[in-house]
Amino acid sequence: MNASKILQQLMSQASGSKGSSGGMDVKGVIDGLSRHLGGNSSQGTRQSSGSSGFDMKSLLGGGAMGMLVGSKRGRSMGGKALKYGAIAGVGMLAWKAWQSSQEKKGAATQSSSEGERVEVLSGEYQERRSLELLQAMIMAARADGHIDEQEQALITDQIDALGADQEMHRWVEQQLKAPLDAQALAREADSPQAAREMYLISVAVIDDQNPMERAWLDQLASALNLTPEMAAELEHQAQQAG
Repeated sequence: MNASKILQQLMSQASGSKGSSGGMDVKGVIDGLSRHLGGNSSQGTRQSSGSSGFDMKSLLGGGAMGMLVGSKRGRSMGGKALKYGAIAGVGMLAWKAWQSSQEKKGAATQSSSEGERVEVLSGEYQERRSLELLQAMIMAARADGHIDEQEQALITDQIDALGADQEMHRWVEQQLKAPLDAQALAREADSPQAAREMYLISVAVIDDQNPMERAWLDQLASALNLTPEMAAELEHQAQQAG
């Protein structure tokens, strides 16, 4: 499985897509995907349409990032936009949230027991954390129950376009159909840092004004054993990153 490759590309896409208004830089997404697929923008679009089933319409809907969180709800553009900065810097922001909470308590800000940031992990540890974060993103995107079978197919097509291997493809399909279970998701966290990253990346793709999505965040925070103060600090970091 190549989860770390997929997550890194999504984080890179998020970094390139964050505009001054927090919306999607559509040209950047198209150019980025076409570079990955080969050729210029128009060539890349034709190639992708023939090889993986997505077309210009899905690219304009937000590319792989937009589809992963459900383009149907229009998250990729306007008002309730994705928090791209939070996705791009999820590990560092989660770490900053912990440091901030420690400083408020007057406690030490270094602890090896907290775990490493996803950005500095390697090998099997990076792969495991990447799976945890991708799973958290997919579950958060499904929290309002509005991803239908057609969108599920588009999401897997987009993930395939980023280079998912067969094992990763099957895993994504399973996650799109698995029961929404905050406790089961929380059990995947391999460290306190992982728990913070899972919550923060969920915040990045959720509209907290939607009651169902807000309820999911609250369930997840409880399952991850995050204090209300820590959850609030993670949400603050996500909002600040935009």
